[in-house]
Amino acid sequence: MPLRPSTLVTILCIFIPLILISAFYHRNTPSLNSQLTSQPNNVYDVPEHRSRIVAVGDLHGDIENAQKVLQLAGVVDSAGAWSGDVDVFVQTGDIIDRGDDTIKLFMWMEDLRVQAEQAGGRVLSHLAHIIILNLWASSEWTGDWRYVPQTEIKTFGSVASRQKMLSTGRIGRAWATNYSTTSRLPLHPSLGLPNDDYPPHPSSPFHDLPSPLSHAAFSFVHGGLAPNYGNLTPFPSAINAIGSSLLQKLQGRSQQPPPHPPNPYPGLPSSATREERSLYDTDGPLWYRGWALGNEEVVCKAVDGVLQKTGTRRMIMGHTPDFEKIVSRCDGKIIIIDTGISHAYGGALSALSIEYSLTSLPSSAPGEKKWKEKEVVKALYEGWHDVFVDEEREVYGSI
Repeated sequence: MPLRPSTLVTILCIFIPLILISAFYHRNTPSLNSQLTSQPNNVYDVPEHRSRIVAVGDLHGDIENAQKVLQLAGVVDSAGAWSGDVDVFVQTGDIIDRGDDTIKLFMWMEDLRVQAEQAGGRVLSHLAHIIILNLWASSEWTGDWRYVPQTEIKTFGSVASRQKMLSTGRIGRAWATNYSTTSRLPLHPSLGLPNDDYPPHPSSPFHDLPSPLSHAAFSFVHGGLAPNYGNLTPFPSAINAIGSSLLQKLQGRSQQPPPHPPNPYPGLPSSATREERSLYDTDGPLWYRGWALGNEEVVCKAVDGVLQKTGTRRMIMGHTPDFEKIVSRCDGKIIIIDTGISHAYGGALSALSIEYSLTSLPSSAPGEKKWKEKEVVKALYEGWHDVFVDEEREVYGSI
């Protein structure tokens, strides 16, 4: 039966305003990126904040296992697209070598970066020693390709094509633009942007944050931040400036000599600065294994000093694999997340999950600000998980 004109008018009057309201709401809903970019003047202006961070270690040329890991952690859906269920995804380096999927992995990571930003999320990617090994080439250097299978080179077409892709091609440009040596990630948007320096500049709105909020951040790096490393502060810009300088020097060579092996292995060039040599030294951020391999008592005595300098409460790193599990040391202050995910190692499929909330509480004292801070850090595996940290504390003070 056809609708009478009066009935049709009634229906339109009801649904058109609803459609307009819905469109306005969705257009004006703030994303995480807008929270990070347009921060409140005061951390206490935000009644509650919840965030979820996922970190994954070395992937070494295996896109199949990488997709499995990111899906089990909720970073991507079954189609490999950004799920929207995570605020920040962190990858701690060594995507390249050992397997054949270098191109696929890097292109997928760049696609996820775009998808994350469109959804209000963020992807943080890190340089690793393997990238430097692959780029060691110029008129006097030779690229170190000891861990590159011939089947992987074929996916590029030739040695020359691979060298070009890693220096001036899509992968090389991604390294230069979107990768850093280390990261400092605040757990609350009002505590600063990712990679804001610690200690903050005196003019920074975060300069006078009270403890423990001043250190409510994690550091991420491939190797480790050694206690005796000379360029820890300001963190992370001091390290990242050196890493960027070395990467630019490696990518800016004028010719592409043949890789090692079979050619001789020359080491760093004579033109490398003292800071660049230190960055790539065994105690530098790309190679350091002391937090993973050192004596428990020794590392637990040393870790607080580094956390204090970097304005963080936990250090997350890859590089040193345990093929069975993610390793937590010193009550979760040190977490090593390389579990040999690639089929080249046959290790455990794993990811690190970080859940954080800051919730306002009633206070009895006039003018006093009181908050409940909750932090849960756990290792995720296929079908099970292991909780490293489940802490809840009250935070007092004002800014």
